[in-house]
Amino acid sequence: MTPVPLATTNGSVDGTKKAIPITVFTGFLGSGKTTTILSLLGQLPKDYNVVLLKNEFGDVEVDSQLAKQSSLTAVSEILNGCMCCILVGQMKNALLEIRDKFHPDRIIIETSGSAFPATLAFQIRDLEKETLGDFKLDAILTVIDAENFTGYEDTSVTAKMQAQYTDLILINKWENISERQLDIVLDHLFTLNDATPKLRCSGKNGVPPSLVFGLDSKLFLDRSGQDLPVGGLDHHNEVETATVFRGFPGPLDHIHDQNCAALASLSAESIYRVKGFITFADDKEVILNWAFGRFELVPVSDSKGLRQENAKRGTASARLTVMGERGEVKKWAVRLASALGAVVI
Repeated sequence: MTPVPLATTNGSVDGTKKAIPITVFTGFLGSGKTTTILSLLGQLPKDYNVVLLKNEFGDVEVDSQLAKQSSLTAVSEILNGCMCCILVGQMKNALLEIRDKFHPDRIIIETSGSAFPATLAFQIRDLEKETLGDFKLDAILTVIDAENFTGYEDTSVTAKMQAQYTDLILINKWENISERQLDIVLDHLFTLNDATPKLRCSGKNGVPPSLVFGLDSKLFLDRSGQDLPVGGLDHHNEVETATVFRGFPGPLDHIHDQNCAALASLSAESIYRVKGFITFADDKEVILNWAFGRFELVPVSDSKGLRQENAKRGTASARLTVMGERGEVKKWAVRLASALGAVVI
C-alpha cells in the first residue's frame, strides 16, 4: 500500500469543494474496533479534525465515553439498535448534522458488532449522490479478533459478511496466539476472502493512518449484481443483550474483587461482551470492558455529574450491558447480577 498524506477536506487552494472522506470500521463484538480507532487518533496531526459516529448495542455509552477522552473533535451516538437495519436512516441524518456542525476533515463510523457492511455502504453511496459530493466512502475496514474468530465465525453470518465485504482486514490480538493458531485464522480468512489485503494490528499500538486512510473504496459503487443478503435476513437473531444494574455502598478494592469473581464465572463461549460503568461511593468511576474472558477497568475523567450524585447518596452504582449468544444471555446476566447483588432490567 502506498502511504497517503493527510489533508483537510473543508476546502482547497482553488476554492473547490472537497468531499468529506468516511472510514467505516466493522467487526464482531469485542474484536477491538474502539481500541484500534483510538490508537489511530493518537497518530494524527493536532489540527486534523475527526468526528466519530458510534453505533452501540444497548443504552450504555461505554465506547463513546472512551472516545470522548481522546483527541476527537466530537462523538455522535446512535444507541439501542443497529443502523444498518433497525435504525436505517438515522445514519444519514447524523452525517448531515456532523457536516453542518463540525465541518470535519474525516468522519469515522464505528458500527455495532452485528452490522452488515453492505447496507451501510449503500446508504453512504446514496448520500454521496444526494449531496452532490459532500461525502465519499473512503474505506470499509474490518477488525478481526484473532483469538476468537474461528469460534464465532462458525455461528455468525455477520462475522463472515464483515470479512468478505471490506477493503482491508485488520487482524487484531494476533500476538496473543501461536503462529500455528494464526495460520488457522489466516486459512479461514483466505477461504472467505482471498483478494482483500490483510494487515496485523496490535491493539493499543494500532496501525499507521497512512495505511488505512485514503484507500478510495470501490466497493458497492453499484447496487446491481450484488449477491448480498441486504434485506430479509434478521442477523439480530445472532446477538442478545441484557442490562445488569446495582446501587451499593462499599470500598473500591472490595468491589473490584467482586467484579473479578463475578466476571471470571461468565462463559467465554456464550457471552461475547460485557461493558458498562461502575461508580463508587468515593467519587471514582471506571469503565468495565469485558470480552471473551478478559476485562479491563478504565478510569473515567469527565462524567462529573454522575459521580457527584452517587457521592451525595453515599452509594456506588453499576450499569452493565451483557451481550452474547441468543438464548444464553439472560441466564448469564442473572448469574452476574446474583454475584453482584444486582438486578437484570
